[in-house]
Amino acid sequence: MADTALTSLLAERSILLDRTAADRFDAVRQCGAALVAAGAVDESYVDAMIQREETVSTFVGEGVAIPHGTLAGKEAVKHDALVVLRFPDGVDWEGNTVSVCVGIAAAGGGHIALLSQLAEILLDPEKAEQLRTATSAEQVYALLTPDEDED
Repeated sequence: MADTALTSLLAERSILLDRTAADRFDAVRQCGAALVAAGAVDESYVDAMIQREETVSTFVGEGVAIPHGTLAGKEAVKHDALVVLRFPDGVDWEGNTVSVCVGIAAAGGGHIALLSQLAEILLDPEKAEQLRTATSAEQVYALLTPDEDED
């Protein structure tokens, strides 16, 4: 049985495609606020996301970062969820430019499975480019839907 579909964890109102951020911590806070707004996490999870970013950069390449909380923050997760925030002007992420942040809330070790599913998509340069330039929620959903015909 396949892992939970990424799209099932992503509410349309959790796709915010025209954001600006002062720096990477501002971008992470915005991801956290979107997870709070989605009802997926308590406010304290945002602090856990900032702590993670202070310890280890969540930049993954291809103009994408995947902010998520520390293990200590998992008690603040009410249900697994994703948020997608696009920063058309880019955000300086320790010398890299990030245009898309995919915020993750996952209870237990669930974020590992989510990260691996996301990495498959986001490390495909063509799909990452499409995500960086997406202008509609439908485009984001299409990109996060696994292709049935791929190996």
